[in-house]
Amino acid sequence: MGITDRKLRQKEEVRASILDTAWEMVVTEGWQSFSIRKIADAIEYSVPVIYSHFENKDAILLEFNRKGFQLLNEALAKAKAATDIPAEQIRAMGRAYWDFAFQNKEYYQLMFGLGIPTCETVNKIPAIASFSDTIISTLVAMVAPGRKPSFDPFLKYQSFWSMLHGLVSINMSALGNRPDAPSGHEHANLPLQVLGDVMCSFIRGIEAQENEQPN
Repeated sequence: MGITDRKLRQKEEVRASILDTAWEMVVTEGWQSFSIRKIADAIEYSVPVIYSHFENKDAILLEFNRKGFQLLNEALAKAKAATDIPAEQIRAMGRAYWDFAFQNKEYYQLMFGLGIPTCETVNKIPAIASFSDTIISTLVAMVAPGRKPSFDPFLKYQSFWSMLHGLVSINMSALGNRPDAPSGHEHANLPLQVLGDVMCSFIRGIEAQENEQPN
């Protein structure tokens, strides 16, 4: 291995170490404790070394954002591929979104809880566009061409995302962290029952539009 290749490998190893340490810090202490200084202390490098790999704290957050949206897109794609029926794809993606949020809380809180992604961020993370395209294309497939000219898939996409994010946020917050209903109670596992209920209403609303006769 030449000197140039060795230096490149060492640089990549340091960069990976920075990200691994930052992520461990996030998981154990939360996003609010995350800082360049604490990362440098943890891996025993100087602060300038960290800045030689990442311009600032936001640059590290951007890397985690990219990873989070990549994981979410993979979950949505897998859910969508499980069936050829658009309405069932929407239902499956809604559940996949829910599962992703609670199985990857740290990612989700960064992706959607520390501020809505800006246009600049969207341009830097192509997976955000893929996220919306996956959902919108399925919504379009739910309404046969020409059946409902006034159908607005982008509006429905915003409604779908708002609905899911609202449910996830409520159940991630202290408001949603109440003890579950007793075993066997009709409202045991209430959050998933609510998810199922709103998904049914959302799908029925689109199907009702699709069944309307065009003017």
